[in-house]
Amino acid sequence: MIDFRYHLVSLISVFLALAIGIILGAGPLQGAIGETLTEQVDALRAERTDLRTELDATQSALDGDERYIDAVGRRLVTGSLEGNRVAVVRLGDVSEDMHDGVLKQLDRSGATVVADSVLTDSWSEPADESSRETVAEGLRVNLGEAAPEGEDANAVLGAALALSLTGDDGGTERSSQATDLEAQLERFGFVESGDEQTESAEALVLLVGPAGQAQETADGTTEEAEPAPGIWTAVARAAQDVSGAAVLAGPTDNPGDAVQAVRDDEETAAEVTTVSGLDRLVGRINVPLAVAARLSGAVGQYGLEDDATAVLPPPAG
Repeated sequence: MIDFRYHLVSLISVFLALAIGIILGAGPLQGAIGETLTEQVDALRAERTDLRTELDATQSALDGDERYIDAVGRRLVTGSLEGNRVAVVRLGDVSEDMHDGVLKQLDRSGATVVADSVLTDSWSEPADESSRETVAEGLRVNLGEAAPEGEDANAVLGAALALSLTGDDGGTERSSQATDLEAQLERFGFVESGDEQTESAEALVLLVGPAGQAQETADGTTEEAEPAPGIWTAVARAAQDVSGAAVLAGPTDNPGDAVQAVRDDEETAAEVTTVSGLDRLVGRINVPLAVAARLSGAVGQYGLEDDATAVLPPPAG
């Protein structure tokens, strides 16, 4: 057992070391320590100045690149969707910057945005799953040939959404079936529509935000912070099947998002066009170009990632 004498010796040793340190610091080592610290501070200041200069140069280069991309994009996008009617749908939480940036490029393309809708949390909340299944079962009978095979409620709701936006009376006017489906989706709280839609859409742009990180609940289970990508994948497939021209666009900043989920599924990727990098100008420029390509029959996965099929959509035609 350690006795009192051991503690006493330990305390004396600590005080002796402290005293020696004070004496040396105030005496022979004072100048050396001060000079060393001064040199280190000067070196850090110089390094900070160099890094600031490098950062400013990099930012200036990036600003120049973005101006160039904007100028080139303007030439590519302008008129690419002239005369075409497009509906924009936000799948859950999509930032205003991404949404407004896409609308700007669609406007530049000459497209007429006939609808701008948002899918509510009721579409994806686990607690609303039973409600979704009930509504989907009721809507299926109103879809006719547009009803998807299988029992997936998300696919049925996606088909109803697409038909409500694209269904026409043989011309540009919306059909009574389309307006009825829209009214039901709104009544059950699945969709929030913007201004009244009078014309049917020829193509759908589905905007999705970044996937959220999984969170651990109080009982130790794991809960997704954002909807599972499979929900939006089912919606995108149904939208493509009904409309014939749907584009899913998102930031693709981690492997758990809906765009990546489409690309990881070979069968879905063969039908559904995706655009990544929506949080950057290059991604937003690609959206109208991808819509134009899809209207002409081309399917692709466009972006800067390794699994993208091309950086830029092909010319329509």
